[in-house]
Amino acid sequence: MATQVRGSAIVTAVIAIGLCMVLHGETAHAETFTVGEGDGWNLKVHDWPNGKNFTANDTLVFKYNNAFHNVAVVDEIGFRTCTVGDKLFSSGNDEIKIQQGQNYFICGFPGHCAAGMKIAVTAK
Repeated sequence: MATQVRGSAIVTAVIAIGLCMVLHGETAHAETFTVGEGDGWNLKVHDWPNGKNFTANDTLVFKYNNAFHNVAVVDEIGFRTCTVGDKLFSSGNDEIKIQQGQNYFICGFPGHCAAGMKIAVTAK
C-alpha cells in the first residue's frame, strides 16, 4: 500500500510540474512590439505588421501624441469601414495584448483610418 501511495504522489507531482511548464512556456514566448517602431503609431503605419510573426498574448505598444491620435480596437467590419467601436484608447502610450487570430486597430480621429492609419495583426 505504501508503494501505491508513493506512486500516486509521484504521478501528481509529474502532472503539477508539467502544468507549470506549459503555463510558463506560454508566458515565456509572449513578446512586446512597439507599433511603428521609432516612428510610433502614425499615418504611415499600415505596412508595419508585414514580415512579423505574432503570437497570442503578445503585447502591442502604441506610442503617439494623444492630441492628434488614438487607438480603437475593432472587428473586421470596423477595420474595413473605419468605424470605431467601444474599445478606444487615448493615453498616447497604450499596451494592448493581442488574441489568437485576427486583431484590428484603427485611429479614430476623423480621416486618419481612411488615410491608412490602421493595422491588421494575425496572431498564431
